[in-house]
Amino acid sequence: MTMSTDSTPKVAGSAAPQAPASTGQTPGWTDFLDGLRDLPERILARLPAGQQNDAQIRQEAGRLALSAVAAACIDALASDPDYPVFLPQLNNYITVGQPNADTNYRSAKIAPGGVYRLRGRRGSMNQARIAESGPRPKQVEGAVNLGQPRPVHDLNALKVDAGGRYEVILSTSRPEGYAGDWWQLAPTTNALLVRLVGSEWGREVEPTLSIERLDVPAPRPRPAAARLEAGLRSIPAAACFIAPLLVDRPQKLRAEGYVNALKDVDFSQMGGLAGQYYYEGAYELKDDEALILETPLPEKCAYRSLILTNDIYETTDWHNNQSSLNGAQALADKDGVLRVVISARDPGVPNWLDTAGYPTGVIQGRWMDCSSKPVPTIRKLALADVRKSLPAETPAVSPQERDRQIRDRRAALQQRPLW
Repeated sequence: MTMSTDSTPKVAGSAAPQAPASTGQTPGWTDFLDGLRDLPERILARLPAGQQNDAQIRQEAGRLALSAVAAACIDALASDPDYPVFLPQLNNYITVGQPNADTNYRSAKIAPGGVYRLRGRRGSMNQARIAESGPRPKQVEGAVNLGQPRPVHDLNALKVDAGGRYEVILSTSRPEGYAGDWWQLAPTTNALLVRLVGSEWGREVEPTLSIERLDVPAPRPRPAAARLEAGLRSIPAAACFIAPLLVDRPQKLRAEGYVNALKDVDFSQMGGLAGQYYYEGAYELKDDEALILETPLPEKCAYRSLILTNDIYETTDWHNNQSSLNGAQALADKDGVLRVVISARDPGVPNWLDTAGYPTGVIQGRWMDCSSKPVPTIRKLALADVRKSLPAETPAVSPQERDRQIRDRRAALQQRPLW
């Protein structure tokens, strides 16, 4: 149980204790500032020399650093394992960790061994999953290891009442006499990561989520000074870990020879979900060039997506550009083959991924709960030759129609709740 910080004994008739003279410093504040000063340089140090000196990439590294700091600040301000709340973790503006465009990510810190209750309306998302997270393994130089996949719980599998509402208890053992929905927590779980994945933007109903700890009193006491200082000190450590973590991935793909080519990728040690498979590769394109990605579709597939990233592995702005496509947005041709054009200029076809001003970056795809996991082929050609390289029945998309699509896309994404 959290206790109040005010433990000064009160003696009848005595004068109130005098506050110590101010030193002009808040403990932890200077360390917080100093710990972040070189964060952009840490990011740039993982890039090739030519990119380190590129004025545009240097500012993008600053944006990525700010993104990591923003996420860490939100966590420091609002996370409390005794009084948790699901906080925004990744989105179009907090792009560390290369978020999937269709996924609304939220997280809540919890205390190992605590008893928690989730309540809300279940909604109708393609996926609504809550993954457990535990202590991060010690990192080895040159490797990225976030740990083995941990238990994942499915919000869509819960029972609901006539109003679509659910209630589930989370704990290491089932509460005595409790017969409702229950999820068992691993003994070391200290956080919950929510992934709400949409395919038909604007049509699916987002779940609502509340979380509370049941084995502490309901009122929250005044946070202790030590807790507030610890939160302040946690920001540099968190931001300096996550911001540089994957920025060299595009360069590694190039070094492996995967330029305008794709390979399958195992993210099981990096927080990936069981049943989800990835493929990716670097791309390099001139303004008058295009790539055509082709793949047969699995016979059964719960979810699929394609996204682009820039050269420091930030997901390309998918709110304001058609730089991501999912199973509801990119349809296969009559022969069962999915064909997607990747280019800087609009080829006037439905299945287009816009590089949005980035001549180099990464293509990433994922299959979730699919009967197969093919790795697509890619071929490069002149943009002027795209139309004759696609099936004759491929529809044409006019500039006016594309403008409307992007405006509708932006509106649908802005209307998704992030908090």
